[in-house]
Amino acid sequence: MARPFFATRDGFNRGFARGWLAAGFFFLYLPIVALVVLSFNDSPLPNQWRGFTLKWYVQLASDTEMLSGLWLSLKIAFFTACGSVVLGTLAAYALVKYRRFKGRTLFSGMVSAPLVMPEVVVGLSLLLMLVSIQRALGFPERGMATIWLGHLLLGIAYATVVIQSRLQAMPPSLEEAAMDLGARPHQVFWLVTLPMIAQALVSAWLLTFTISLDDVVISAFLSGPGSTTMPLVIFSRARLGLNPSVNAIATVIVVIVSIGILAASWTLAHRERQRQRDLALASRS
Repeated sequence: MARPFFATRDGFNRGFARGWLAAGFFFLYLPIVALVVLSFNDSPLPNQWRGFTLKWYVQLASDTEMLSGLWLSLKIAFFTACGSVVLGTLAAYALVKYRRFKGRTLFSGMVSAPLVMPEVVVGLSLLLMLVSIQRALGFPERGMATIWLGHLLLGIAYATVVIQSRLQAMPPSLEEAAMDLGARPHQVFWLVTLPMIAQALVSAWLLTFTISLDDVVISAFLSGPGSTTMPLVIFSRARLGLNPSVNAIATVIVVIVSIGILAASWTLAHRERQRQRDLALASRS
């Protein structure tokens, strides 16, 4: 007689793990699914369904405040992600490849500090510093540039952690072999190290882009007249009751982010399969 699936210890553990995994996904993604569904609801009240409609998307097309905030957020997030990956790569490379240099402990602590420091403290300190600089030099005015600097400070910390973990896992024998074959240090970095950590660079870019896109606290401290990001627009409207057009803009963002993640995942998987084929051909020869 066959024993029930949960009668064995391994079967119970697998079933328990799958159940918790399903509950976790349900808890995380049910609000997003509900938001997308409500963006097509004809009723302005979330607890009533009056039928399918696209009027909230039509209203969104004429909502200049929301669209300008979205465009500003996308620009800041793009430049934040690019700057964070470049500076994070340099910081991670210095921490991994140079084990001993003067001030290494202080440098490592400064890079990691934004990860554990409350954003309120970061935003307030940046605001005080920028106001002091503006009084002394006359610039910068609070706006897109100051928001970008605040997001960049936070993004560098996250990018450094992601890229540093990949550099630590990369076998040093590959770089040593390239140098033995006559490659100069900058050639080793561009031709060996950088391709090996490409997946970490993409992951760091997507992570910092997302963090910058939905940041509220730092943006609230560093924004100025005419530089209101999309999260600040939504936050200000939430005090008076959210318009269902907010569901529409959130749905648009979910679709854009999903397409970007799928494209990045497909690209990384394609490159990994190509690398495996190249390794197989090299081993045969």
